[in-house]
Amino acid sequence: MEPKKTEKADLTKKSGLFFNIGLVVALLIAVFAFEYKVRDRSDVDDLARNNNVFEEIIEVPPTEQPPPPPPKVQQPQIVEVPDEEVIEEEIEIDMDNEITEETKVEVITIQPQEVEKEDPNEIFLVVEETAAPIGGMNAFYEYVAKAMQGKYPAQARRMGIEGRVFVEFVVEKDGSLTDVKAIKGIGAGCDELAVNVVKNAPKWKPGKQRGKPVRQKMVLPIVFKLN
Repeated sequence: MEPKKTEKADLTKKSGLFFNIGLVVALLIAVFAFEYKVRDRSDVDDLARNNNVFEEIIEVPPTEQPPPPPPKVQQPQIVEVPDEEVIEEEIEIDMDNEITEETKVEVITIQPQEVEKEDPNEIFLVVEETAAPIGGMNAFYEYVAKAMQGKYPAQARRMGIEGRVFVEFVVEKDGSLTDVKAIKGIGAGCDELAVNVVKNAPKWKPGKQRGKPVRQKMVLPIVFKLN
């Protein structure tokens, strides 16, 4: 007969429990091993070593420094210049030339410069004091308007011609107007009328150059306009 074991003595029934307990313990040990931190004591050791190296710093009181010495003044050097040598120059005078009564002396004469004479009949375009009508330009054009009143050329009126006639003339030294002519006109009898009006105009104040009256050429426009 085979001997029978009791159920309490049978350990195989509890093998699963022991296996689970062992597995849990192994996991706890592994987790503890990963979580455990080892402190680095190297810094603490270095600090402990350096405590002995520090030396006491003793504050040194400032000392009075003497002022810097004044700059040296360099005396100018006196350079001796040797005495100037006296240069004796011999001037030779030829006394052999004898002056007699027959000796001719050249006389230098300075000829006076010829002053250009002003042409009294010269006609100026620009002068220091320009010629002007007596009473001003407004008075002159008032005269022109009155002189042309009712005299508008019939041909120009029929053709409806309007415009400006430029009249050239010379103001003489006495203020009279000469050499009157139309240099740019509009035709149809307007040019001739403008010339006649200027010829019969009252005298002007003559132009002056260097304070003297001179002849001056001038050009003025005469306006023709239909009413």
